[in-house]
Amino acid sequence: MDNRVVLHKREIAISLSDAASKALAQRATPLLAEMELYFSCLIRKAVRFYETPTDDSLTVNDKLQLRFRPVMTRHCGTDYSGDEPPLTDFPITQAERYVPHWLTIDYKDGQWRGEFGYAEKQA
Repeated sequence: MDNRVVLHKREIAISLSDAASKALAQRATPLLAEMELYFSCLIRKAVRFYETPTDDSLTVNDKLQLRFRPVMTRHCGTDYSGDEPPLTDFPITQAERYVPHWLTIDYKDGQWRGEFGYAEKQA
């Protein structure tokens, strides 16, 4: 199943695998797919899935919510406890420049999986 939504003035193409479409159809509540763009010493993209939508999530349909969340760490380094440094929201002006162009969602081995990216610039 393919959907298109507009988030921060940017259209995002959302593609669901057959397995993801079937798993979503069986849900009683919407799933939140969060596209996290991490700024620090490096840039990392991750799709995180949550059972509870947030107030700032966008409704794709009755089974899926979407959110774009740019985050950052206060500084680079390894002086933190745990596997990941503590994150904070990254305030972005003109968010439409950073919102992805596409998102794919799959459901495999009982786990939600996702990937997002940016279309290549046209010459």
